[in-house]
Amino acid sequence: MFELRLTCPGARVETLSDALEALDALSVSVTDADADADTERALFGEPGLPPPQQAWDRAQLAALFTGQRAAQEAAVLLAAQDFFAGCTVQGLAEVPDADWVRLTQAQFEPVPITPAFWVVPSWHAPPPQAKTVIRLDPGLAFGTGAHPTTRMCLRWLAGRDLRGRRVLDYGCGSGILAIGAALLGAREVMAVDIDPAAVQATQANAQANGVTLQAGLPELAAGAFDVVLANILAAPLKLLAPLLAGHVAAGGHLALAGLLERQTAELQAAYAPWLPLQVADTQDGWALLTAGR
Repeated sequence: MFELRLTCPGARVETLSDALEALDALSVSVTDADADADTERALFGEPGLPPPQQAWDRAQLAALFTGQRAAQEAAVLLAAQDFFAGCTVQGLAEVPDADWVRLTQAQFEPVPITPAFWVVPSWHAPPPQAKTVIRLDPGLAFGTGAHPTTRMCLRWLAGRDLRGRRVLDYGCGSGILAIGAALLGAREVMAVDIDPAAVQATQANAQANGVTLQAGLPELAAGAFDVVLANILAAPLKLLAPLLAGHVAAGGHLALAGLLERQTAELQAAYAPWLPLQVADTQDGWALLTAGR
């Protein structure tokens, strides 16, 4: 394969990317052309906050082509277009062959939740001390066990007796929390998400782990639950306060994650009319808030 590298103003990224794909590029990646320079500008803000800006001032595009001739022809054709003004071809280089699957898999190792509870990708053997194992590979939906919010939720679940309990995972993503609850003995588990792709991922991951649960869009959630989990972000958690609190049964518990430690007070204020949230865990600047009815 051959990689064609170009730079362009941030406003031209989408047009140039579309053109490269039309010229049979296998993939197009975009990075900040000013990364690590004095002119570097932040693009992504903190969770729950708007980004400082919508695009980098200058972007670098790397397009992969199957052969050198295809990459060279793409460079010539792009240079002749009006929209290429202000853009530059930086170079063309051969990309050495590699086992990309193996290299990608090497980034994901088994994740310990407790000494006996682990999240393990399918290509790894569980560690000898693991008694409860969630088999989960990286996918389109959020939740691999590596993020602090997911780990805190799973640790909290592992510390509870879920036998005979009814559990709701609201904003299920990959379904990791719902699957964890099922493996830990919950009688009934319901997982909902606004994203149909997340619902599909949850169903597939549940089948791979040999557990039974119900997965669907938010309207599937009905009635009261012994445990309600929501690992999303602070803004939607605040908006969902009456709904989530309303799903908690008498004697039940609510666990909220996806918020930063500095957002704790505003979440506590949002839920105060219904439930008294307390900080149950913190990790790397993130917080887990829980409440009991």
